[in-house]
Amino acid sequence: MTKKIIGVDLGGTSVKIAILDVLGNIEDQWSIPTDISDNGKNIVSDIIRSIQEYLLENSLSLGDIKGIGMGSPGKIDFEKGTVTGAYNLGWSKEQNIREQFEEAFGRPFYIDNDANVAALGERWKGAGDNAPDVIFVTLGTGVGGGIIAQGQLLHGVNGSAGEIGHMVVDEDGFSCTCGNIGCLETVASATGIVNIAKSFASQFDETSEFRRLILEHQVTAKDVFDYAKKNDSLGQKIVWQFANYLGKSLSQLANALNPNYIVIGGGVSAAGEFLLDKVKEEFDKFAFPTVRNSTKLALATLGNDAGVIGAASLVL
Repeated sequence: MTKKIIGVDLGGTSVKIAILDVLGNIEDQWSIPTDISDNGKNIVSDIIRSIQEYLLENSLSLGDIKGIGMGSPGKIDFEKGTVTGAYNLGWSKEQNIREQFEEAFGRPFYIDNDANVAALGERWKGAGDNAPDVIFVTLGTGVGGGIIAQGQLLHGVNGSAGEIGHMVVDEDGFSCTCGNIGCLETVASATGIVNIAKSFASQFDETSEFRRLILEHQVTAKDVFDYAKKNDSLGQKIVWQFANYLGKSLSQLANALNPNYIVIGGGVSAAGEFLLDKVKEEFDKFAFPTVRNSTKLALATLGNDAGVIGAASLVL
């Protein structure tokens, strides 16, 4: 039997676990709830027990497993295999994850930040087409990302490389959770798009149903794109401002790194080609000519599978 890899994507509400072959193909997958009670003290033991039960039920021995990879929120110490500051899990203190997994399974264990492993997944088996240089940007509740250069994930001196959401795009803009003003996250996340909508609606001099909904705080990022697709003038103004912020930011990343692909994922990317076309138009305005002609923008293709696939790739 060829060796299997286990990929684990640890989230605040659920843990996704997958069995993959060494080519990155998912052979089986399942999920369990994330128990954040008692400061998350049961999370790791729950994952270990779930994997052990799966191996037993499917007649797999530890010798069949090449290794285990995990993506986790929080600050990761890659050498020690620990996680600190994953507050949505209740982990304010350092958690020695690798020690627990290697003690339970006796197999190599690797861990990285959840945004980084999603980047690895999209690069390996998704829109990144296994190219050596890929930037992954995820637009969700916040804006995260991962940078892969010459086939290697960039961590930076203290693990903070890829904090794309905290590039400042408007120094007179909205307050960010990081304490700064005008970060990309404040205008390109799902919440950020609503920030733009509220700002524009308060200055919009035409009466419209959409303006009323915005001022009454009854809109989401999806609503903004839906109205823009219906040629609502206010919706289109909001989307173009969003595209300008994101496209300009991506062009600067591309000018510095010249990747093969910049892959856009996360919930906001569900707007699809409608979003991509506008972001690309703004990207092209600001990208250096040779970068514009060599770096491609693409929508993520793996969805929720990116995390487990990228986590598994850590083993390789």
